[in-house]
Amino acid sequence: MAPGPRCRYNVGVQILDATFVAGATNYAQLPAPAFAEIAFAGRSNVGKSSLINSLVERKKLVRTSGTPGCTRAINIFRISLGGGAEFDLVDLPGYGFAKRSKGEKRGWGVLIEDFLSQRPGLRAVVVIVDVRRGVEDEDLQLLEFLDHVGVRALLVATKLDKLPASQRKLALKAVQAAAPARVFGYSSETGDGRDRLWDALLREAAIQLSPTEAVPA
Repeated sequence: MAPGPRCRYNVGVQILDATFVAGATNYAQLPAPAFAEIAFAGRSNVGKSSLINSLVERKKLVRTSGTPGCTRAINIFRISLGGGAEFDLVDLPGYGFAKRSKGEKRGWGVLIEDFLSQRPGLRAVVVIVDVRRGVEDEDLQLLEFLDHVGVRALLVATKLDKLPASQRKLALKAVQAAAPARVFGYSSETGDGRDRLWDALLREAAIQLSPTEAVPA
């Protein structure tokens, strides 16, 4: 797959390539993990696809839609970094969208739970919330499940640019107070918070870049 259009942010990592690897609506259909995996989960309207695209500097790697809840599969994307390091980002189906049938929701729930509890390559899960709405009941349930199965969680509060600058710190404090996970503020529009989140992702994936393998910030 040819590299897509690049988003222009001042970044601390060099992304050489980002490609789709596999998708599955059943856990058994997924290929065995080849690299460390970081999964992304969140409600269907929190901007998960936009966040992943901005992280990897591709505008269209992960398909975005005006209709929340359209992603019903687990999708795996391989990220190649300067220096030869590789790891996989995993886009999990969004949850909490009322217009999907109960049967579909149950199916997604089983798929997500199987992946989170059984996947040997999984190193951490990025749980995404809208900073304006904060942590909701389903987000807390996911965080509790991750704690139960022993998977680390990183909490990312997206759409930071939608708040006035004077309200952002207070909103992030409210998110932190509501959930037992480290919180990162993020804007897919401006790239605010990108370098800090990348640092955390690389630590979770046990990837250490030398200064020559990173793009100066």
